[in-house]
Amino acid sequence: MTALPEPASRTYDFVGIGLGPFNLGLACLAEPIAELDGVFLDSKPDFEWHAGMFLDGAHLQTPFMSDLVTLADPTSPYSFLNYLKEKGRLYPFYIRENFYPLRVEYDDYCRWAANRLTNVRFSTTVTEVTYEDEDGVYVVRTEAGDIYRARHLVLGTGTPPYLPEAVAGLGGDFIHNSRYVQHKAELQAKESITLVGSGQSAAEIYYDLLGEIDVHGYELNWVTRSPRFFPLEYTKLTLEMTSPEYIDYFHALPEQTRYRLTAEQKGLFKGIDGDLVNDIFDLLYQKKVGGPVPTRLLTNSSLNDVTYRDGVYQLGLRQEEQEKDYTLRSQGLVLATGYKYAEPEFLKPVHERLRYDSQGNFDIARNYSIDTTGRGVFLQNAGVHAHSITSPDLGMGAYRNSYIIRELLGTEYYPVEQTIAFQEFAV
Repeated sequence: MTALPEPASRTYDFVGIGLGPFNLGLACLAEPIAELDGVFLDSKPDFEWHAGMFLDGAHLQTPFMSDLVTLADPTSPYSFLNYLKEKGRLYPFYIRENFYPLRVEYDDYCRWAANRLTNVRFSTTVTEVTYEDEDGVYVVRTEAGDIYRARHLVLGTGTPPYLPEAVAGLGGDFIHNSRYVQHKAELQAKESITLVGSGQSAAEIYYDLLGEIDVHGYELNWVTRSPRFFPLEYTKLTLEMTSPEYIDYFHALPEQTRYRLTAEQKGLFKGIDGDLVNDIFDLLYQKKVGGPVPTRLLTNSSLNDVTYRDGVYQLGLRQEEQEKDYTLRSQGLVLATGYKYAEPEFLKPVHERLRYDSQGNFDIARNYSIDTTGRGVFLQNAGVHAHSITSPDLGMGAYRNSYIIRELLGTEYYPVEQTIAFQEFAV
């Protein structure tokens, strides 16, 4: 929706900057609270969530209850089930008997919710945030010249696509997986395609391209530095690590220990859906019945350098276990290398008000604040090093937002769970 000019005298309780699923969930939960006056700003013209990965049949890796609001307020009109009811699709979803919404369906649900809200401003690019000591408020300035004043900030700018150093300054038409759907036809017109990555996105793209390999006649390579194609661990006791108790436990650990665990726990939230791993094998088996399949799956292979010349990429790879270097040539290149948080430039004027750890990342408190007062600036996501695998987990978004709302109000509006796990994490 189009924002009206901001009254110069108005001071919000908080301004949310960025509108991914987490801040959108906060917007939905905050709107009915009369005592809480907030506004959300996003540079995009409308809500958009991983549109480049809307592959046929691709679904969330968390159940429908991990929507924007349900785990905080099951009665909210912004629930996924209410979305289905209003769209006339509740009974088909029930008959489908599958807890996992399609990715394109989840995006449509978020758009539906965003379009019902009155506290959201799209096409609003934040350029600078300053702080006025006299009034104790943050001043948010936008590209259009509007000014928003607020006592608190909630940062939800998300994690931009990450590209490895090996492709810095590289020419050609290689793409990150976030733009796959838009460039799929161009890729399939090439004689060879190489996919680099080890997670769910890489697996979905490989399965999609493998399905049409005999139609287009390209060679298809999948390169991963992982020693194997790790499935996402989704057993129920492991899922208890997405709990308030585990956050308490993990956050209280020494910083060095938390960073070590962060590296060790990647398979708990960056692995491949186990059914998809099996589907890939079955499709390979099916394709090979008719003869050799022009595809290679290369594990233990890190990408060290890439050159581009005359429409061909030459990848310099290293087989880590054998400690041997080798090369691979390919016309098409897709980097499913994930996403990495980057601190927004607009925060530079308030840098001294923010806390950082020894690694230069935000020092995120248990209550999700990152400022020196401990309750002025809150961060969505980007906190695996402080809150473990709960940080990017959609199912913990409503919990985190309930927590942040309690901090903003000074009282508990939505119940904030304390103990839900059967197991004990600490002695």
